[in-house]
Amino acid sequence: MNDEQKETVELPQRYWIIIFTYILVQLSPLVGMGLFERVFPSLEKVDHFVYWHLFSYTIAAFVMLYLIREDMKPSNMRDREGIGKLIGWSIGGVFIAYGAQMIANIINFQFIGIDQASENTTDIISIIEANYWFIIVPIVFAPFFEELIFRKIFFGQLYKRMNFFFAALLSSLIFSALHLDFTFTLTYVAMGFAFSYLYVKTKRIIVPMIAHGAMNATAVLINLFVDIEDLERRLQELENTATILIGG
Repeated sequence: MNDEQKETVELPQRYWIIIFTYILVQLSPLVGMGLFERVFPSLEKVDHFVYWHLFSYTIAAFVMLYLIREDMKPSNMRDREGIGKLIGWSIGGVFIAYGAQMIANIINFQFIGIDQASENTTDIISIIEANYWFIIVPIVFAPFFEELIFRKIFFGQLYKRMNFFFAALLSSLIFSALHLDFTFTLTYVAMGFAFSYLYVKTKRIIVPMIAHGAMNATAVLINLFVDIEDLERRLQELENTATILIGG
C-alpha cells in the first residue's frame, strides 16, 4: 500500500478526538453527579442526573461540531444530494428505519420469542417522566452523537476497507453492544443497517441523524401518552372480531 492509499484509510486525528470526547462524556456522570449534588443540594438525585447530562452533552456537542467543521467545507460537500433530495430522504428515511425496526421486532416476537419491552427504552421513559427536560437527550443528543460516531466514523472508515454489508454489520453490532440492551440486538442492528444505507445514499450524516431523532421522538411520545396495554387489548378485540366475521 502506497502513501496515497494509506492516507485514504487512516482515521483523521479529529475523529479520534471525537471518539475520546464521546467516551469521556459517557463516563462524566461519575464525577459530574457528585459535583451537581454539592452545588445544587436541594434537587432530587434524578434532577442531578438529568441536568448533568444536558450540561455535559451540550459541551460535547459544541466540541464535536467544531471538530467536524472540516467535513462541512464546500470542497468536501461535492457530489452530495441537494437540499430538496435531502429533505425527501430525511422523511423517507424515517419510514425506512421504521420498516427495518418492524421487521426485526416481528422476528424477535414470532421466531425468537421475545415478548418484553426494551430495558433501555423503559429506563429512558422513566427518567423523562421524572424530569421532562431529559426528552432532549434521546431526541437531539443521542441521534447526533450516535450517528456521528457509529455511522460517519465507524461505518464510514470500515466502508473504505470492505463492502457495505460487513461495514454496516460491524458498526451496527458495536452500536448495539454499547446500548447494553442485548435482548434487542437484532433490532439495533436492523436500524444500524437502515441508517448506514441512508448515509451511503445521501453522503450526508444529517439524514440518518434526522431519521434517528424522529424515530426516538415518536417512540417517546407513544410511551408517554399512549396506553400501550389498552391499545394491545383493543387490537386483540379487533383481531377476534375479524376472526368471527371471517368465520361467519
